[in-house]
Amino acid sequence: MTLEGLLDKTVVIAKRDWLTAIRYRTGFLITILGAAAELAAFYYLAHAIGPGFRPDGIDYFPFLLVGTGFYTFLVTGINAFLVVIQEAQQTGTLEVLMTTSTPAAVLLFLSAMSAFAGGTMQLIFYIGAGLLLSDFPFHPNVAGSLVIFAMSLMIAVAFGMFAASLQLAIQKGSALVWLLGSGAWFMTGTLFPVSTLPRPLSRLAEWIPITHALTGMRMALLQGVAFDGLGREIAVLAVFCAILLPSSLWVFSRTLRAARRSGTLSFY
Repeated sequence: MTLEGLLDKTVVIAKRDWLTAIRYRTGFLITILGAAAELAAFYYLAHAIGPGFRPDGIDYFPFLLVGTGFYTFLVTGINAFLVVIQEAQQTGTLEVLMTTSTPAAVLLFLSAMSAFAGGTMQLIFYIGAGLLLSDFPFHPNVAGSLVIFAMSLMIAVAFGMFAASLQLAIQKGSALVWLLGSGAWFMTGTLFPVSTLPRPLSRLAEWIPITHALTGMRMALLQGVAFDGLGREIAVLAVFCAILLPSSLWVFSRTLRAARRSGTLSFY
């Protein structure tokens, strides 16, 4: 596939998703109102806890902002891959989509792209509006934040591919999203520092890439830590990317071939 062809497909899919989005403007408004309500809830929660609780030397409200906002962004992006597969299965178009000239993994990523774009805008609004409410002095390392963001995005893509593979294999891709959304969040430092967990759980949390994504983003965005200080988190995220991305693509291609051979591609 040429770069020009890839850009053409990206524009077509983005236009389709934009037209779909403007047809459901009420849903967008509800999302913004929900984010505003969540901001208010966390703001008053932080005030109720008081200024004495400063996890990692950060005021609790901005600590919550980055943790909940960035975690939600990553899980929403992962879920987008699952939704693409599920909707194609339910509408009976998956077999057609998977036999086009565009590689299946590329097509899946392009279809989930709009969810990441929308999630990025929502994340900027959420954290930006929240920081305006906070009097916490922060001097962000913008370049460091972008590096952490990009590497976290690649990890979310990998998990999304795994979720899509599970959906093709056993029609239970939602189990992985549920595990991340309802099970792993408390171990990744979303609402409180990982250091407060029992030692076995805090050690286990080190093996969850989102833990390092949240830690690195807080260090870069809220504490303004330079690249030297971010080195450990960036190195760990790089290792996760190097392992998870190729593995997820391999698993997805094998699962897709198996589903085609068994005729279960459109099962849901």
